[in-house]
Amino acid sequence: MRVDDTELLNDRSARPVRLTRMGFGAAPLGNLYRGVSDADAQDALNAAWEAGIRYFDTAPQYGLGRSEMRMAEALTRFGRDELTLSTKVGRLLEDCAPGEVTPEAFVDVPQKRIVFDYTHDGVMRSYEASVARLGTERFDILYVHDIDAGTHGAAESEAKLRQLFAGGGYAALDELRRNGSVGAIGAGVNTWPICERLLGEADFDGFLLAGRYTLLEQEPLESLLPLCVARDVGIVLGGPYNSGILATGAVEGARYDYAPAPPEILERVRRLEAVCAAHDTPLIAAALQFPLAHPAVKSVIPGAANAAEMAANVDVFETVVPDALWSDLRGEGLIRPDAPVPGEVSHAA
Repeated sequence: MRVDDTELLNDRSARPVRLTRMGFGAAPLGNLYRGVSDADAQDALNAAWEAGIRYFDTAPQYGLGRSEMRMAEALTRFGRDELTLSTKVGRLLEDCAPGEVTPEAFVDVPQKRIVFDYTHDGVMRSYEASVARLGTERFDILYVHDIDAGTHGAAESEAKLRQLFAGGGYAALDELRRNGSVGAIGAGVNTWPICERLLGEADFDGFLLAGRYTLLEQEPLESLLPLCVARDVGIVLGGPYNSGILATGAVEGARYDYAPAPPEILERVRRLEAVCAAHDTPLIAAALQFPLAHPAVKSVIPGAANAAEMAANVDVFETVVPDALWSDLRGEGLIRPDAPVPGEVSHAA
Protein backbone atom coordinates (compact mmCIF):
# COMPACT_ATOMS: atom_id res chain seq x y z
CA MET A 1 0.00 0.00 0.00
CA ARG A 2 1.25 3.45 -0.93
CA VAL A 3 0.32 6.85 0.48
CA ASP A 4 -0.95 7.97 -2.93
CA ASP A 5 -3.36 5.06 -3.37
CA THR A 6 -6.90 6.44 -3.34
CA GLU A 7 -10.40 5.56 -2.17
CA LEU A 8 -13.71 7.36 -2.51
CA LEU A 9 -15.26 8.58 0.76
CA ASN A 10 -18.38 6.82 -0.46
CA ASP A 11 -20.11 5.85 -3.69
CA ARG A 12 -23.19 8.03 -3.06
CA SER A 13 -22.02 11.63 -3.10
CA ALA A 14 -23.20 13.73 -6.02
CA ARG A 15 -19.68 15.13 -6.22
CA PRO A 16 -17.24 12.25 -5.64
CA VAL A 17 -14.77 12.85 -2.83
CA ARG A 18 -11.46 11.09 -3.45
CA LEU A 19 -9.06 10.52 -0.57
CA THR A 20 -5.46 9.39 -0.61
CA ARG A 21 -5.04 6.47 1.76
CA MET A 22 -2.82 8.66 3.88
CA GLY A 23 -3.91 12.23 4.30
CA PHE A 24 -2.40 15.18 6.13
CA GLY A 25 -3.86 16.09 9.52
CA ALA A 26 -3.08 19.78 10.00
CA ALA A 27 -3.62 20.12 13.76
CA PRO A 28 0.16 20.39 14.39
CA LEU A 29 0.28 23.39 12.06
CA GLY A 30 -1.82 25.23 14.63
CA ASN A 31 1.05 24.86 17.15
CA LEU A 32 -0.36 21.82 18.92
CA TYR A 33 1.55 21.49 22.23
CA ARG A 34 4.56 23.37 20.78
CA GLY A 35 5.36 26.23 18.45
CA VAL A 36 5.91 25.50 14.76
CA SER A 37 7.58 28.06 12.53
CA ASP A 38 5.92 29.18 9.30
CA ALA A 39 8.86 27.71 7.38
CA ASP A 40 8.54 24.30 9.06
CA ALA A 41 4.78 24.29 8.47
CA GLN A 42 5.19 24.94 4.76
CA ASP A 43 8.02 22.41 4.52
CA ALA A 44 5.73 19.78 6.07
CA LEU A 45 2.98 20.56 3.57
CA ASN A 46 5.43 20.49 0.67
CA ALA A 47 6.79 17.13 1.81
CA ALA A 48 3.26 15.74 1.96
CA TRP A 49 2.55 17.00 -1.54
CA GLU A 50 5.78 15.60 -2.96
CA ALA A 51 4.98 12.22 -1.40
CA GLY A 52 1.70 12.11 -3.32
CA ILE A 53 -0.69 13.03 -0.52
CA ARG A 54 -3.72 14.86 -1.87
CA TYR A 55 -6.09 14.94 1.14
CA PHE A 56 -5.61 17.73 3.68
CA ASP A 57 -7.73 18.28 6.79
CA THR A 58 -7.78 21.39 8.95
CA ALA A 59 -10.15 23.23 11.32
CA PRO A 60 -10.73 26.67 12.87
CA GLN A 61 -9.85 25.25 16.29
CA TYR A 62 -6.30 24.36 15.27
CA GLY A 63 -4.33 27.31 16.54
CA LEU A 64 -7.43 29.54 16.49
CA GLY A 65 -7.25 29.89 12.73
CA ARG A 66 -3.48 29.53 12.31
CA SER A 67 -3.66 26.06 10.71
CA GLU A 68 -6.22 27.20 8.12
CA MET A 69 -4.15 30.26 7.25
CA ARG A 70 -1.02 28.16 6.80
CA MET A 71 -3.00 25.75 4.63
CA ALA A 72 -4.20 28.70 2.54
CA GLU A 73 -0.61 29.58 1.66
CA ALA A 74 0.00 26.03 0.45
CA LEU A 75 -3.17 26.07 -1.66
CA THR A 76 -1.70 28.86 -3.76
CA ARG A 77 1.22 26.55 -4.63
CA PHE A 78 -0.65 23.28 -5.03
CA GLY A 79 -3.78 24.47 -6.84
CA ARG A 80 -7.19 24.07 -5.25
CA ASP A 81 -8.49 21.69 -7.93
CA GLU A 82 -5.60 19.27 -7.42
CA LEU A 83 -6.47 18.18 -3.89
CA THR A 84 -9.21 17.21 -1.47
CA LEU A 85 -9.77 19.67 1.39
CA SER A 86 -11.81 19.41 4.56
CA THR A 87 -12.44 21.76 7.44
CA LYS A 88 -14.93 21.97 10.27
CA VAL A 89 -17.78 24.00 11.74
CA GLY A 90 -19.06 24.43 15.28
CA ARG A 91 -16.43 26.74 16.74
CA LEU A 92 -16.60 30.47 15.98
CA LEU A 93 -13.48 32.54 16.63
CA GLU A 94 -14.16 35.94 18.16
CA ASP A 95 -11.83 38.80 19.04
CA CYS A 96 -11.40 39.11 22.78
CA ALA A 97 -9.36 40.57 25.62
CA PRO A 98 -6.00 38.89 26.35
CA GLY A 99 -7.37 37.14 29.43
CA GLU A 100 -10.26 35.60 27.45
CA VAL A 101 -8.17 33.73 24.86
CA THR A 102 -9.06 30.02 24.69
CA PRO A 103 -5.99 28.26 23.25
CA GLU A 104 -6.95 24.77 24.46
CA ALA A 105 -3.90 22.58 23.57
CA PHE A 106 -2.36 25.12 21.18
CA VAL A 107 0.41 27.62 21.88
CA ASP A 108 1.25 31.06 20.50
CA VAL A 109 -2.27 31.62 19.17
CA PRO A 110 -4.02 34.76 17.89
CA GLN A 111 -6.02 36.81 20.40
CA LYS A 112 -9.29 34.95 19.88
CA ARG A 113 -11.78 33.03 21.96
CA ILE A 114 -13.84 30.04 20.89
CA VAL A 115 -17.63 30.20 20.94
CA PHE A 116 -19.45 26.96 20.20
CA ASP A 117 -22.42 27.38 17.86
CA TYR A 118 -24.08 24.58 15.89
CA THR A 119 -27.14 26.55 14.75
CA HIS A 120 -27.87 27.53 11.15
CA ASP A 121 -26.32 30.94 11.74
CA GLY A 122 -23.32 29.44 13.53
CA VAL A 123 -22.62 26.92 10.78
CA MET A 124 -22.87 29.54 8.05
CA ARG A 125 -20.70 32.02 9.93
CA SER A 126 -18.10 29.32 10.57
CA TYR A 127 -18.15 28.30 6.90
CA GLU A 128 -17.78 31.91 5.76
CA ALA A 129 -14.91 32.54 8.18
CA SER A 130 -13.09 29.46 6.88
CA VAL A 131 -13.68 30.64 3.32
CA ALA A 132 -11.94 33.90 4.25
CA ARG A 133 -9.00 32.19 5.99
CA LEU A 134 -8.48 29.49 3.36
CA GLY A 135 -9.24 31.60 0.31
CA THR A 136 -11.65 29.11 -1.24
CA GLU A 137 -15.44 28.90 -1.26
CA ARG A 138 -15.46 25.17 -1.95
CA PHE A 139 -14.75 22.39 0.50
CA ASP A 140 -14.79 18.71 -0.33
CA ILE A 141 -15.87 17.75 3.18
CA LEU A 142 -17.32 19.93 5.94
CA TYR A 143 -17.36 18.25 9.34
CA VAL A 144 -19.38 19.22 12.42
CA HIS A 145 -16.61 19.47 15.01
CA ASP A 146 -16.67 17.93 18.50
CA ILE A 147 -20.40 17.75 19.11
CA ASP A 148 -19.95 14.70 21.33
CA ALA A 149 -20.20 14.31 25.09
CA GLY A 150 -16.44 13.92 25.34
CA THR A 151 -16.12 17.61 24.53
CA HIS A 152 -19.22 19.08 26.14
CA GLY A 153 -20.47 16.59 28.73
CA ALA A 154 -23.66 14.59 28.25
CA ALA A 155 -26.23 17.30 29.01
CA GLU A 156 -24.50 20.03 27.02
CA SER A 157 -23.94 17.66 24.10
CA GLU A 158 -27.71 17.15 23.93
CA ALA A 159 -28.16 20.93 23.81
CA LYS A 160 -25.64 21.14 20.96
CA LEU A 161 -27.47 18.39 19.08
CA ARG A 162 -30.69 20.40 19.43
CA GLN A 163 -28.86 23.37 17.90
CA LEU A 164 -27.73 21.16 15.03
CA PHE A 165 -31.12 19.67 14.20
CA ALA A 166 -33.86 21.89 15.67
CA GLY A 167 -31.71 25.02 15.35
CA GLY A 168 -30.99 24.55 11.68
CA GLY A 169 -27.30 23.62 11.71
CA TYR A 170 -27.86 20.44 9.75
CA ALA A 171 -30.12 22.29 7.32
CA ALA A 172 -27.24 24.71 6.67
CA LEU A 173 -24.85 21.82 6.00
CA ASP A 174 -27.34 20.18 3.66
CA GLU A 175 -27.89 23.49 1.87
CA LEU A 176 -24.15 23.86 1.29
CA ARG A 177 -24.00 20.28 0.01
CA ARG A 178 -26.96 20.75 -2.33
CA ASN A 179 -25.64 23.98 -3.82
CA GLY A 180 -22.20 22.47 -4.45
CA SER A 181 -20.22 24.55 -1.97
CA VAL A 182 -19.48 21.33 -0.09
CA GLY A 183 -19.03 17.90 -1.61
CA ALA A 184 -19.85 15.90 1.52
CA ILE A 185 -20.87 16.50 5.12
CA GLY A 186 -19.98 14.64 8.27
CA ALA A 187 -18.73 15.01 11.82
CA GLY A 188 -15.24 15.14 13.30
CA VAL A 189 -15.41 13.62 16.78
CA ASN A 190 -13.40 11.85 19.46
CA THR A 191 -16.05 9.29 20.47
CA TRP A 192 -17.74 6.74 18.23
CA PRO A 193 -21.31 6.39 19.66
CA ILE A 194 -22.14 9.95 18.54
CA CYS A 195 -21.61 8.83 14.94
CA GLU A 196 -24.36 6.22 15.31
CA ARG A 197 -26.58 8.86 16.89
CA LEU A 198 -26.03 11.24 13.99
CA LEU A 199 -26.73 8.53 11.42
CA GLY A 200 -30.02 7.90 13.19
CA GLU A 201 -30.99 11.55 12.75
CA ALA A 202 -29.91 12.53 9.23
CA ASP A 203 -27.91 11.77 6.09
CA PHE A 204 -24.17 12.10 6.66
CA ASP A 205 -21.54 11.08 4.12
CA GLY A 206 -18.64 10.28 6.42
CA PHE A 207 -17.00 10.77 9.78
CA LEU A 208 -13.56 11.82 10.94
CA LEU A 209 -13.10 9.59 13.97
CA ALA A 210 -10.08 10.47 16.10
CA GLY A 211 -8.31 7.74 18.03
CA ARG A 212 -11.18 5.30 18.47
CA TYR A 213 -10.25 2.53 16.05
CA THR A 214 -6.61 1.72 16.66
CA LEU A 215 -4.32 -1.05 17.87
CA LEU A 216 -5.46 -0.06 21.36
CA GLU A 217 -9.19 0.34 20.73
CA GLN A 218 -11.55 -1.65 18.52
CA GLU A 219 -14.98 -1.11 20.10
CA PRO A 220 -16.41 0.42 16.88
CA LEU A 221 -16.33 -3.11 15.42
CA GLU A 222 -19.39 -3.86 17.57
CA SER A 223 -21.82 -1.74 15.59
CA LEU A 224 -20.52 1.51 14.09
CA LEU A 225 -18.17 0.14 11.45
CA PRO A 226 -20.63 -2.49 10.19
CA LEU A 227 -23.30 0.22 10.03
CA CYS A 228 -21.01 2.47 8.02
CA VAL A 229 -20.31 -0.33 5.53
CA ALA A 230 -24.04 -1.04 5.21
CA ARG A 231 -24.92 2.65 4.77
CA ASP A 232 -21.92 3.49 2.53
CA VAL A 233 -20.53 6.02 5.00
CA GLY A 234 -16.78 6.49 4.88
CA ILE A 235 -14.49 6.82 7.89
CA VAL A 236 -11.39 8.99 7.98
CA LEU A 237 -9.24 7.86 10.89
CA GLY A 238 -7.54 10.63 12.81
CA GLY A 239 -5.27 10.13 15.80
CA PRO A 240 -4.01 6.67 14.74
CA TYR A 241 -1.40 6.83 17.51
CA ASN A 242 -4.00 7.52 20.25
CA SER A 243 -2.49 11.02 20.56
CA GLY A 244 1.07 9.74 20.87
CA ILE A 245 1.73 6.49 22.65
CA LEU A 246 1.51 4.23 19.60
CA ALA A 247 4.19 6.39 17.98
CA THR A 248 6.52 6.80 20.95
CA GLY A 249 5.92 3.49 22.65
CA ALA A 250 5.57 3.15 26.40
CA VAL A 251 8.18 5.76 27.26
CA GLU A 252 8.11 8.08 30.23
CA GLY A 253 5.61 10.86 29.61
CA ALA A 254 3.83 8.99 26.79
CA ARG A 255 0.44 10.49 25.99
CA TYR A 256 -2.79 8.59 25.50
CA ASP A 257 -6.03 10.35 24.61
CA TYR A 258 -4.40 13.79 25.13
CA ALA A 259 -3.26 12.99 28.68
CA PRO A 260 -0.42 11.07 30.36
CA ALA A 261 -0.95 7.36 29.67
CA PRO A 262 -2.30 5.36 32.65
CA PRO A 263 -0.47 2.22 33.84
CA GLU A 264 -2.78 -0.27 32.14
CA ILE A 265 -2.31 1.43 28.76
CA LEU A 266 1.46 1.54 29.23
CA GLU A 267 1.47 -2.19 29.96
CA ARG A 268 -0.66 -3.01 26.92
CA VAL A 269 1.62 -0.94 24.69
CA ARG A 270 4.67 -2.76 26.08
CA ARG A 271 3.05 -6.03 24.99
CA LEU A 272 2.31 -4.59 21.55
CA GLU A 273 5.92 -3.43 21.29
CA ALA A 274 7.21 -6.88 22.20
CA VAL A 275 5.25 -8.57 19.41
CA CYS A 276 6.36 -5.93 16.91
CA ALA A 277 9.98 -6.29 18.00
CA ALA A 278 9.79 -10.05 17.50
CA HIS A 279 8.94 -9.35 13.86
CA ASP A 280 11.50 -6.56 13.47
CA THR A 281 8.68 -4.09 12.78
CA PRO A 282 8.25 -0.65 14.37
CA LEU A 283 5.12 -0.34 16.49
CA ILE A 284 4.32 2.93 14.73
CA ALA A 285 4.13 1.17 11.34
CA ALA A 286 1.67 -1.42 12.60
CA ALA A 287 -0.38 1.31 14.27
CA LEU A 288 -0.60 3.42 11.12
CA GLN A 289 -1.51 0.57 8.79
CA PHE A 290 -3.90 -1.44 10.99
CA PRO A 291 -7.07 0.74 10.72
CA LEU A 292 -7.04 0.81 6.91
CA ALA A 293 -7.74 -2.92 6.71
CA HIS A 294 -11.38 -2.28 7.61
CA PRO A 295 -13.50 -1.55 4.52
CA ALA A 296 -15.20 1.41 6.20
CA VAL A 297 -11.89 3.21 6.79
CA LYS A 298 -10.89 5.14 3.68
CA SER A 299 -7.96 7.27 4.87
CA VAL A 300 -5.73 7.76 7.89
CA ILE A 301 -4.43 11.25 8.64
CA PRO A 302 -1.44 11.51 10.97
CA GLY A 303 -0.09 14.99 11.60
CA ALA A 304 3.34 16.42 10.94
CA ALA A 305 4.99 19.64 12.11
CA ASN A 306 7.97 19.61 9.74
CA ALA A 307 9.36 17.85 6.68
CA ALA A 308 11.24 15.24 8.72
CA GLU A 309 8.08 14.16 10.56
CA MET A 310 6.23 13.99 7.26
CA ALA A 311 8.93 11.84 5.69
CA ALA A 312 8.83 9.55 8.72
CA ASN A 313 5.05 9.15 8.33
CA VAL A 314 5.50 8.13 4.70
CA ASP A 315 8.23 5.64 5.62
CA VAL A 316 6.17 3.91 8.30
CA PHE A 317 3.06 3.87 6.10
CA GLU A 318 4.95 2.03 3.36
CA THR A 319 6.87 -0.31 5.70
CA VAL A 320 6.14 -3.95 4.90
CA VAL A 321 4.50 -5.53 7.94
CA PRO A 322 4.71 -9.36 8.00
CA ASP A 323 1.40 -11.24 8.06
CA ALA A 324 2.65 -13.25 11.04
CA LEU A 325 2.75 -10.09 13.16
CA TRP A 326 -1.01 -9.67 12.83
CA SER A 327 -1.53 -13.35 13.64
CA ASP A 328 0.57 -13.04 16.77
CA LEU A 329 -1.30 -9.91 17.89
CA ARG A 330 -4.52 -11.88 17.60
CA GLY A 331 -3.01 -14.87 19.36
CA GLU A 332 -1.88 -12.68 22.26
CA GLY A 333 -5.36 -11.15 22.54
CA LEU A 334 -3.98 -7.72 21.67
CA ILE A 335 -6.38 -7.16 18.79
CA ARG A 336 -9.87 -8.53 18.48
CA PRO A 337 -10.31 -11.76 16.50
CA ASP A 338 -12.90 -10.05 14.27
CA ALA A 339 -10.65 -7.09 13.42
CA PRO A 340 -9.65 -7.14 9.75
CA VAL A 341 -5.89 -6.93 9.25
CA PRO A 342 -3.84 -5.81 6.26
CA GLY A 343 -3.33 -8.43 3.59
CA GLU A 344 -6.44 -10.44 4.40
CA VAL A 345 -9.73 -10.38 2.50
CA SER A 346 -12.29 -8.75 4.77
CA HIS A 347 -15.92 -9.76 4.99
CA ALA A 348 -16.73 -7.09 7.59
CA ALA A 349 -20.23 -5.71 7.09
